[in-house]
Amino acid sequence: MSFLPLHAAGIYGGEDSDTILNYAVSSYTPSIALLADRVKNDRPIDKNVSGLFLTSQPNAPGLSSIPGTTKEVGSIHKQAVDHGVRVLNLEGSDVTVDTALQHMEEFSCIHLACHASQDQNEPLQSRFRFHSGSLDLSTIIRKNLKNADLAFLSACETSTGEEKLSEEVVHLAAGMLAAGYRRVVATMWAIADKHAPEVSTDFYDHLLARRVEGDGSGFDGLDSAYALHHAIEQLRKRLDDSEQSLLTWIPYVHFGF
Repeated sequence: MSFLPLHAAGIYGGEDSDTILNYAVSSYTPSIALLADRVKNDRPIDKNVSGLFLTSQPNAPGLSSIPGTTKEVGSIHKQAVDHGVRVLNLEGSDVTVDTALQHMEEFSCIHLACHASQDQNEPLQSRFRFHSGSLDLSTIIRKNLKNADLAFLSACETSTGEEKLSEEVVHLAAGMLAAGYRRVVATMWAIADKHAPEVSTDFYDHLLARRVEGDGSGFDGLDSAYALHHAIEQLRKRLDDSEQSLLTWIPYVHFGF
């Protein structure tokens, strides 16, 4: 089941076209126990760390260039500033692996626009690829991020299952939940550098428009499942009904509550 895009179930093409997107907002969980734990231990985020940390890593060594990440993060940063949100945006070599971890402690929400890789033999060694090195999952989990809220992983294959462990959910998205994040946006397979900025912009448009008055400079991902649902609907409107278009929006998934 971890390999199936259940959120995209439907009938496509023809007059009888219909999809679950018309009836439900989908969110996944690695296990019922983890979801129950998050709900049971839900607590207010420390206002001193409530905010959004952004980073784009367009030219990590040895990997293909993804220039769209710069546009993506720049657009989100402007949105956040316009809404008075506490936000920090660092690109490329301006942030090291160590300082990224520090900012994860200082900001409740993060947006990582970069390459990522899943280690099938050692899932905890799955990592995000930065200009200055790799940030692996085990390092993040050891940080015990008590005020972690939302992680938007704008990278390829951050929620891809592992064939050898087909009954377990072993990927970066599940790992970020284990690290303390309450909700994670991830991808099941490769995403287009062309469309990722559009999805992210629409996602944050939705979240920022629904911020509660009096939150000051704080920011949270409480409505993130609805925000992703909205962003995907907007993307579908810009695409045609081809199979390629279907494969463009299906990868985006939400985990948590």
